[in-house]
Amino acid sequence: MTQQSIKVGDKPEVRYLLRIADSCLVLSQRLSEWCGHGPILEEDLALTNMALDLIGQARGLLTRAGELDGQGFDEDQLAFLRDERQYFNPVLMELPNGPGKPGDFAFTTARNLAAATWLRLLWARLQDSSDAEVAAIAAKAFKEASYHQQHAADWTERLGDGTEESRRRMEEALKTLWPYTNELFASDDIDAHAAATGLGPAWDSLRADWRAAMDEVLAEATLQAPADSRYVPSGRVGIHSEHMGHMLSEMQYLQRAFPGGVW
Repeated sequence: MTQQSIKVGDKPEVRYLLRIADSCLVLSQRLSEWCGHGPILEEDLALTNMALDLIGQARGLLTRAGELDGQGFDEDQLAFLRDERQYFNPVLMELPNGPGKPGDFAFTTARNLAAATWLRLLWARLQDSSDAEVAAIAAKAFKEASYHQQHAADWTERLGDGTEESRRRMEEALKTLWPYTNELFASDDIDAHAAATGLGPAWDSLRADWRAAMDEVLAEATLQAPADSRYVPSGRVGIHSEHMGHMLSEMQYLQRAFPGGVW
């Protein structure tokens, strides 16, 4: 018998934390797909370690979200037993790592740069959260995100200002990913509640600093940001791409097939 799905409540503080936790959890799942497949050994280890950092960040926020939700759900239940519409990560995080298996390293690098730059800014602001538990999680996560951002920036410069092939792949990756970054700055009533209560910043307040940081890295890489788009995905409200369900079926299989299983 498979494990039944769970559903979180509608408290804005819970949804706000789940949006961030799910961003880390889902991106971690994507990065973990590189384990054993990195282009060089050092990057195989680096990508796997970054995935582990993101899992740790997700665990902290999932636990806190479960406490605030008040239904008794722990981090494992929230990670593995929600249906697709109950995940609130931006679609950017769930996109495959690029064409083929395990994906394209340039695509992964470009997404890591966009995501880590955003998370670094977010964690920096969350260190001043009115929720002491969230502030403590953010203090550790900020250091990890800073490394992730620097790692992605170094590789962006190396690939963008490298060979003709590496530059072409980076340009294609940025062109594909750029419209999805709009969702990282889409604010609504949940963000307004978080800002009003001091829980965390409204996402749209991060846009200017994110763009400045991205432009700085791209300039060093002799790359240009693609043209802006009006497209805004809706992963943060539970409406995902066709890739999310496939990823969850793999991610959740063991927990659902063997409910409550432990090592």
